[in-house]
Amino acid sequence: MDTALSAVRLEVMQHVGKDLDGLIADYLKPIEENWQPSDFLPDSADEDFIKEVKLLQESCRDLPYDYIAVLIGDTITEEALPTYESWLSSVVGVDQVHEPNGWMRWVRAWTAEENRHGDLLNRYLYLSGRVNMRAMEVSTQYLIADGFDIGTDRDPYRNFIYTSFQELATNVSHRRTASLAKKFGNPHLSKICGVIAADEMRHAKAYKSFVSRILAVDPSELILALEDMMRKKIVMPAHFLRETGTKMGSTFSHFSDAAQRLGVYTTIDYIEILESLLQEWNIESVRDINTQAEKGRDYLMALPARLRRIADRTRVPELSYEFSWIK
Repeated sequence: MDTALSAVRLEVMQHVGKDLDGLIADYLKPIEENWQPSDFLPDSADEDFIKEVKLLQESCRDLPYDYIAVLIGDTITEEALPTYESWLSSVVGVDQVHEPNGWMRWVRAWTAEENRHGDLLNRYLYLSGRVNMRAMEVSTQYLIADGFDIGTDRDPYRNFIYTSFQELATNVSHRRTASLAKKFGNPHLSKICGVIAADEMRHAKAYKSFVSRILAVDPSELILALEDMMRKKIVMPAHFLRETGTKMGSTFSHFSDAAQRLGVYTTIDYIEILESLLQEWNIESVRDINTQAEKGRDYLMALPARLRRIADRTRVPELSYEFSWIK
């Protein structure tokens, strides 16, 4: 990002972040009031621990192959948090570490809430008896080591558009895994996925609010950033996902296919999230934008219909891939 653009972005971020402590209180929970992974798992100090683990394993025995694959992929994605925190820490406006910075407090507090998700799912999968934990752990280490490129650079506008979209996508995914767990006769797992989904929705509301505040002071540049992100397509955080002996990103398409087959996260969900954001930010009615942004808005408003036409022609492969993660 060039120096002049960075200076403008920094000024906007400082303006938007003036009351960030209030926003942190609105969208994140006090640590002492928050749930923790141990609230949902058998207590190893309890004399009934072995009995409870056996009951947990019994409830997981008949979960479908695709479901386990998606749950593992979701877990690995959640556990790659060191990558996401370091990425957000480098964003213009967040990276002002030489002075007290509300944005850095937000990133740390958001990371702390998100960190619980991977911890809970990891421990649950370990106890389930359905997972080759070493293979899963290798994939997690690869994902953190490989990093990711989501097309945002250090631009806060693009980054907050991305996080708005992505938090909504993870809400959909965890909400659907919760519904399916209940359908498959596992209310315990359904509750676990449900509480994670609720966190993701709170976080989505926060990032959408950040974008709304930027839109109010710099509408043309925000719309151009949104156009750019949607032309590139919003890639998932785990798009570099791989297993032992495979190339970077090679496992992600199989994980995505499993999610599509189950209806956990589909192409239509992607389109509906885009539509919801265009409506949330009232993009169609934003005033006082330049000619380039007007053209960008035209592209954005026509995009959902174009994506639906493409989705109608998309066929998802039937189950054919064997994940190293699943026993």
